[in-house]
Amino acid sequence: MIIFPAIDLKDGQCVRLVQGKADQQTVYSSTPADVARSFQRLGARWLHIVDLDGAFQGKPSNIKAIEAIADAVTIPFQVGGGLRSQSDVERLLKAGASRVIIGTRAVEGPDFVKQLLDEFGNEKIVLGLDAKDGKVAVKGWVETVELTAVDLGKQMKELGIRTAVYTDVSRDGLLAGPNLEMTRQVAIETGLFIIASGGISSVEHIRSIKAMESHGVAGAIIGKALYEGKISVAQALEAANGK
Repeated sequence: MIIFPAIDLKDGQCVRLVQGKADQQTVYSSTPADVARSFQRLGARWLHIVDLDGAFQGKPSNIKAIEAIADAVTIPFQVGGGLRSQSDVERLLKAGASRVIIGTRAVEGPDFVKQLLDEFGNEKIVLGLDAKDGKVAVKGWVETVELTAVDLGKQMKELGIRTAVYTDVSRDGLLAGPNLEMTRQVAIETGLFIIASGGISSVEHIRSIKAMESHGVAGAIIGKALYEGKISVAQALEAANGK
């Protein structure tokens, strides 16, 4: 199972929000590239980058910071937030992202996802499954639609998507633990490889996610807990390796 330390970008800085709310922000670093370099030095094999400005504005907005991260590390990273066009995806991949995460646009136009898969392949395109009370959340989590995370996952699987990031928005940034039951359900019912996100803050949480590996849960994203010292990268990696 892969541990993905998270770097959320806003105005070029490394920040964390609570439940995705822009007015509940903590700035952790003005140089996200240094944060990325530190995570790599501590043993991380992947990074998870979110362009928060992009998510709210509907277009990539922290390209310079992402390019700086690409220059700072040799490990791969995935990027999400505001990717609404093929040119946006191309920009992020050229900036150094190993793969990109499509959320809102997957809901609005499944044909768009199919175009991306045809152009870039399913190793480069990941589905963003963000949910509130089981319903899909879009546009920086400020809106929900009448579509469940499971149904969207199934739809995207049929198009050729292999991997999805599942986030229970109500848990994000609260350190209260992930929604394990829904994570398991989404993995089993969609048949996708699921990266769990939202509320992960302890070794026990990671061990619980690790226990779902046979169901297709392939990774865990950890953000605030790392910055607040609730868990270390080393502890997270050990738990992910079954230790």
